[in-house]
Amino acid sequence: MSGQNDFAALIGRILLALLFVPAGFSTITGFSGTVGYITSQGVPLPEAAAAIRILIELGGGLLVLIGWKTRWAALAFIVYLIVITPIFHGFWSVPEAQKMAQEISFWKNMGILGAFFLLLAFGPGRFSVDRQ
Repeated sequence: MSGQNDFAALIGRILLALLFVPAGFSTITGFSGTVGYITSQGVPLPEAAAAIRILIELGGGLLVLIGWKTRWAALAFIVYLIVITPIFHGFWSVPEAQKMAQEISFWKNMGILGAFFLLLAFGPGRFSVDRQ
């Protein structure tokens, strides 16, 4: 079963990275647009928030992908998702026309948060730089 678990952990890490690495890269290429969106949500220091997004999504996503310092990256994602999810997907306070999309995004983030808790608890598996 250990080999299956390690293979499953590898696939899980790849899929999580595929979600965050491109998003982090797109923040670099569309920095001003990202800053504008962050500003529209009332987040203070939007340029710093965008830089943190790059660090977490691109940097942390790459760490998860290769399985290096994976538990630390998972912890960073956990904090990040707990902070950003209610700010950007607060379905309880949006117009009715946006409510369903925001609620879906909120609960998807909760599922992703669960994946990072599992990664924190069980590590990246054998097929990783950490090799745990």
